[in-house]
Amino acid sequence: MVLGYGRPVATRVAKRTQAQRTEATTAALVDAARELFARDGYEATSLDAVAARAGMTKGAVYHHFDGKRQLFEAVFSREIDRMTTPLATAYTRKKDPWDAFKAASRAFLDECLDPGLQRIVLLDAPAAIGWEGIRRLEAPLLDMMELAISRAVDAGRIAARPPGPLAHFLFGATCEVAMIVARADDQRTAQRQALAEIGRVLDSLAIDQ
Repeated sequence: MVLGYGRPVATRVAKRTQAQRTEATTAALVDAARELFARDGYEATSLDAVAARAGMTKGAVYHHFDGKRQLFEAVFSREIDRMTTPLATAYTRKKDPWDAFKAASRAFLDECLDPGLQRIVLLDAPAAIGWEGIRRLEAPLLDMMELAISRAVDAGRIAARPPGPLAHFLFGATCEVAMIVARADDQRTAQRQALAEIGRVLDSLAIDQ
């Protein structure tokens, strides 16, 4: 039987099934890699260990990823995607666009207290994928920040300016603070100090209404 586009139903179902299997396999490998990267770190994690953890062969890993770096990038990218939800939630809870920006900035630093995320995104990523790789994969967070700055400018909450330079400045500062917190002996104290300082900087940019 033929249904649409001249392709047999069985062929189209088989292709969908193959795509679903590929997606499931990739997700399982990323899950396993995330667990091991978070626990043991990038250097100490082998592809053999990832394959074993996922219940697959090392060949299956290489079928979906070029090597450990690309697998780490997939894990890193998923961490960034996961972070966008609590940041967006914190932002939408505030009506004032600059208050919303501050809330999202706090949410970012709060998310960075997660030990697994710290290990993957803040501690191991610079050596594993380099600065350019990090910035490429963190682009969704930077895009969110630029949009939030644009909204604050439009609302007259901060002085008019192109959003890009300020977004890069604040994003870089916030990421650096998060890395300092991740390396601190007393992370809770370092976090409180970081939030206070970031708050002062953001308050200094605000225009009272």
